[in-house]
Amino acid sequence: MSSDFIVFGSPIIGPEEIEAVTETLRTCWLGTGPRTKEFEAKIAEYTGAQYTIAVSSCTAALHLSLAAHGIGPGDEVITTPMTFAATANSVVHTGATPVFVDCERDSLNIDPKGIEAAVTPKTKAILPVHFAGRAVAMDEILAVAKAHDLVVIEDAAHALETRYKGRRIGETGGSTSCLSFYVTKNITTAEGGMVLTNDEALARKARVLSLHGLSADAWSRYSDGAPRHYEVVVPGYKYNLTDIASSIGLVQLRKAEEWLLRRDEIWARYDAGFAGLPLMTPAPVEPDTRHARHLYTVLVTDDAPVDRDGFRNGLHELGIGTGIHYAPLHRHPYYRDRFGYTDEQFPNASFIGSRTFSLPFSPKLTDAEVDRIIAAVRKVAGA
Repeated sequence: MSSDFIVFGSPIIGPEEIEAVTETLRTCWLGTGPRTKEFEAKIAEYTGAQYTIAVSSCTAALHLSLAAHGIGPGDEVITTPMTFAATANSVVHTGATPVFVDCERDSLNIDPKGIEAAVTPKTKAILPVHFAGRAVAMDEILAVAKAHDLVVIEDAAHALETRYKGRRIGETGGSTSCLSFYVTKNITTAEGGMVLTNDEALARKARVLSLHGLSADAWSRYSDGAPRHYEVVVPGYKYNLTDIASSIGLVQLRKAEEWLLRRDEIWARYDAGFAGLPLMTPAPVEPDTRHARHLYTVLVTDDAPVDRDGFRNGLHELGIGTGIHYAPLHRHPYYRDRFGYTDEQFPNASFIGSRTFSLPFSPKLTDAEVDRIIAAVRKVAGA
């Protein structure tokens, strides 16, 4: 790879993160322990959630949330096809059936108006996604959930910094919210996730499920506290987060607001730089909300000189990496073949999925790199 190639989704890892990992290694407590407990507490403080459970990925957080609610075979969970595979895969892992509802073409979030029609006697939960960090219409979704006695589990993988009508992501009203700290996310632990909830009983259940179903974790069993026995109270999973990962997260979390401001700047420069091009840029942010600015996605319009793949190839030749968020799930062989989904059922997701791509959007980008990306996009667009 050329040294001047701008990689999509490259994280910021600096001396503070490296020193934090080194310090943790020196303690020789590498698994789930004091750093992870501290990380959970700091995430609770930042998000407004009363209880936080650090886990190995957002996929694990979603699966735990569903399992802690007892969702399983014979149940249905309503979600969106405009998301990463993990959202629906976590439903399948429980034995339940994901039921897709189309997204809105402007927000790319699930369309609340379609949820009511998708509810059946088998429906147990709604699993909305805060796409790219844009708050989903939680009040409308919660109203449907209340009317039908459903739980709401928020896929907030993109939404650490999101605010919805003034409420932080741990206060938006879902039974749980699930965060991601994957390497491309706004803050990273390399791999990792978090369950947020304000339900004490649910938090206890999710924590036990997250580590083999044990009644006591390794830190409480092996640290310098009083010796403890443990019991297996349920056949749980191996979903715990390590102290090595948490030590990175603690440093990154301190920079979250600063980095969001930088992404705000880049977002505004992209909006100005792409004005007049045959591209649909992200919709304006809704009043009284805050966009977490995780992804800057554009849609190639039909009057562009090349299609979406041609755009990506042209940018790659100019040294600019891109991503696709997303190829909608109903088009993937597993979901298409098993559930019989078609493009006609999800016209907005199908339209978006054929035309969308994401540009590099890290606070790591320099002003010169942002200018270069804008110039490359304009060149491929024939401007």
